[in-house]
Amino acid sequence: MKIEPISDAEYAVSGVRIKNIRDQTFCVFDLEATGPNEAEDSIIQIGGILLNGRSKTIEKTFETLVKPSKSIPEVIERLTGIYNKEVEGATGLSEIYPEFVEFSKGSILVTQAGYEFDWPLLHNECKRNGLTMLPNTIMDTKALFTYLFPEVNEIISTNFLIKFFNIDDSDIIRHTALGDSVLIGRIFIELLKELEKRKIEEIHMDKPLIIKRVKLQKLL
Repeated sequence: MKIEPISDAEYAVSGVRIKNIRDQTFCVFDLEATGPNEAEDSIIQIGGILLNGRSKTIEKTFETLVKPSKSIPEVIERLTGIYNKEVEGATGLSEIYPEFVEFSKGSILVTQAGYEFDWPLLHNECKRNGLTMLPNTIMDTKALFTYLFPEVNEIISTNFLIKFFNIDDSDIIRHTALGDSVLIGRIFIELLKELEKRKIEEIHMDKPLIIKRVKLQKLL
């Protein structure tokens, strides 16, 4: 996989290949962090679900708090509902990370806007903690949507995808790692259905796909 920055608003992704899609297990995951800077911020929560590509059902879930290397700003505490007092006694990333590696073993990783944040954040956290980065193939729902609907010129945000696929998220607590993983899973299931509808069994993102970056709202 190759991700190349084009500008502050766009990047290109290529070299993503997935065969036998219906036979795969997908680990849909999300990270919550001390802030939106993937180069400097620290993970505070990891969530994930294992999704069966054929039955499109959740087989297992994973959720854990992570003790960060820096304090959680008040604005992030309000956004995520995760407070400094809760993570003080949590397990550090070096100890909990192997559990997530085992949970996701043999699966295709799936994120929403993960090429922009979750994936580089995890890379940086692994470097800081002397950990080996996950070897799994990773698919971003933004990239897969663009692959299937190249004519759509919107920023492919989570809210855009919820509206596009008419997904019910009324039972989900947003901005929690497991809640967002379940929501991304619902989005991904709709994309899997679209692949089946078009009789696409293999994904070949050989030519660069141009992806518009999410525009983060200013945290107050």
